[in-house]
Amino acid sequence: MTLQEYSDLFLPAIEKALQTAVFESMDAPRFDGLREMIAYHLGWEGEGSGPGAQGKRIRPQLLLLCSAAAGGDWRDALQSAAAVELIHNFSLIHDDIEDRSETRHGRLTVWAKWGGAQAVNTGDAMFALAFQTLARTSVTLPADQVLSAINILQNACFELTQGQFLDISYETSRTIPFADYWAMVGGKTAALLAGCAQIGGLVGGAEEARQQAFYRFGYSLGLAFQAQDDALGIWGDVALLGKSTESDLMNGKKTLPVVFALEQGGEFSRRWLAGPIRQDEVAPLAELLRHEGAEDYTLAEAKRLTQAALQALDQAAENRGAGAALRELAQRLLRRGY
Repeated sequence: MTLQEYSDLFLPAIEKALQTAVFESMDAPRFDGLREMIAYHLGWEGEGSGPGAQGKRIRPQLLLLCSAAAGGDWRDALQSAAAVELIHNFSLIHDDIEDRSETRHGRLTVWAKWGGAQAVNTGDAMFALAFQTLARTSVTLPADQVLSAINILQNACFELTQGQFLDISYETSRTIPFADYWAMVGGKTAALLAGCAQIGGLVGGAEEARQQAFYRFGYSLGLAFQAQDDALGIWGDVALLGKSTESDLMNGKKTLPVVFALEQGGEFSRRWLAGPIRQDEVAPLAELLRHEGAEDYTLAEAKRLTQAALQALDQAAENRGAGAALRELAQRLLRRGY
């Protein structure tokens, strides 16, 4: 099966598992408002609802593919997949509050629509629902495996908060050390993908060594994704991306190309350290970054990390069909938006 065929199979099952987790836990009328906010954020209800508002469900699909690649039945991993998607969306609600982002997928964010207090509580409810859902895997999995899956997801959540801590801490600084950049994106982007891959391997029946290989696959994939995303944020094709490539530089985001250029101490570094970037400076500074080697470096890092992910996948995958679909997913990261 191709990645698209797996996706066509997985997505309806993921949505059903998510809806079961949410709606069966909040059937009392007094909680209709909370259920509405969760359903709105997940793209099921409200103005602009539908597939475009739901996101791509990459993390649960990754978990299901890793479960299949480990040699298991992906259906046994559906509750785990729903749990990681709830965690991802919990983090998005809180990110929107912390960043004061008023829109997501072209719709008002939960805090912009219902206020910050209700949004915090909605995110917290999704966090609790995630672990409640993961605990229900005890119906099909041994207790020690359920405990391991819970521990993996808890560790990923803690790494998420650490990455977010670094991101917020450096908002008012014009510089960030290379080591802290990788720790930041490792927490914000790679940790949950690594957890998804490892839980998928666990539920699919992989032994400890292969579970760790699945973890390395997910972690390297997350770092590769972020490096590629950082490049797209400056040099991507706007028509393909559907968003501006000016905001990263204007907002002072410490992306990999910027961190690389700051280490070089050249003309870009001197301008960056002088203060915020004006809109009319974005295009020439993007070219200056390219001239100083930041684009080549960032894309080379994305390629290196993708290769590291694929090497780990070769060690982890037993089902070659699902493994090939995971390889296709990883390789797509280097072809998007340019």
